[in-house]
Amino acid sequence: MSIDRLVMAFAGVFILASVALTHFHHANWMWLTVFVGANLLQAAFTKFCPLAIMLKKAGAIPGKAFG
Repeated sequence: MSIDRLVMAFAGVFILASVALTHFHHANWMWLTVFVGANLLQAAFTKFCPLAIMLKKAGAIPGKAFG
């Protein structure tokens, strides 16, 4: 799996987890969703993603967006 797909998978998991935590635990967990969304938005324009950097160092296959 490429870095691009791994980043999207991680973002999806974190968004779903924060929505579940918001529903079952406390409304402040929605800020995690906001953070993930803002990070995805800035990565779309700047091509800077901390997770992509960590995955590249861990040996994941480079993709087109974060290669």
